[in-house]
Amino acid sequence: MAFSKQTPLLLLLIFFISPLLNASHPKPCYTSTCERANIDVRFPFWLSPRQPESCGHTGFKLLCTDRNETALEIPKYKPFIVQEIDYRRQRIRLSDPDSCLARQLLSFDASGSPFSLFLPRSYTVLICPKDENVAPSFRSIQCLGNSTSSFFVTELEQVSSMPSSCHVFKTLHLPYSFHGDINQQYLWLKWDSPDCGYCERSGSRCGFINNTTRQVQCFSSVNSGLHNTSLQVLKIICLSLMGPLIALSFCVGLVFCSSERVSSQIQHAMAVTPVPSSDVQVIMRTGLDESTIESYKKVQLGESKRLPTGSNDVVCSICLSEYATKETVRFLPECEHCFHAECIDAWLKLHSSCPVCRSNPSPAREGCN
Repeated sequence: MAFSKQTPLLLLLIFFISPLLNASHPKPCYTSTCERANIDVRFPFWLSPRQPESCGHTGFKLLCTDRNETALEIPKYKPFIVQEIDYRRQRIRLSDPDSCLARQLLSFDASGSPFSLFLPRSYTVLICPKDENVAPSFRSIQCLGNSTSSFFVTELEQVSSMPSSCHVFKTLHLPYSFHGDINQQYLWLKWDSPDCGYCERSGSRCGFINNTTRQVQCFSSVNSGLHNTSLQVLKIICLSLMGPLIALSFCVGLVFCSSERVSSQIQHAMAVTPVPSSDVQVIMRTGLDESTIESYKKVQLGESKRLPTGSNDVVCSICLSEYATKETVRFLPECEHCFHAECIDAWLKLHSSCPVCRSNPSPAREGCN
């Protein structure tokens, strides 16, 4: 590597100018998480106070609770507990910290946030006398009941068959996936802006171009690509030649800058410091092998479409599509959660845990029912 008389002065100039350039440019935003939840938080979300607000988009603030669970703040509501973030499909799955999601949904309005209900559908909440004998299609909301009245929820079209002693309390919109036992449901929300789904599906990451325009684009770097090419070059030069090497070059250059012989000595004395390796650790996630997956029992649904485990679920929790007659479902041992066979097979090849309860299934044993 050749050096001229001006090399020490050029290095000094880079040393002082680089911090000024970085001051007007966003700092890199790394993925963060709350210890217990193990949910990756990245753009457009940001985790307060572990990440600066500039790392996320407006309205996507997350925080860690006292129990180190990840929580989402929505204006006018108590923070929801985050169960899952699907960055590719731009969906988020939430639960209520008090295990009474229905209480918050009775007045839920996400208009002050970037979120909206995922595939909303009309449901009706009823109030009936205590111990009223109602049809199974009217699902009890136990956390809202009292000594004299019981609350039930049903699809809007079922209201006409309610008992005469009941009356409509409220009609509201809930996600299409809201089925089964209402006391064990999750709230699915989606966001349309910023549109980062394409970046995630292509293996890139989404982030701000800069702090001035607040426009977003895809970056190949997992650190959100907040540095352009010219600044990256300056950083590499500064990191490679900073510290004692720059100080030595400056001092020698001031005294002997007119001497070709000394300049040659400087060239001989200076060594190229290798560029520090990236601190980013690539975490390889592996699922289950084919033989283990095939050991889990699968059944073809009959005309009743009733699941073999006795569950009342009517929708696959992975693809959110209703089960149909003659479709093949597979259920996991131990937790006995059911899914479309093709959905859970694809999932288990990438993950080793159940997508609903996150338990790690072991090879199937005989008699899972």
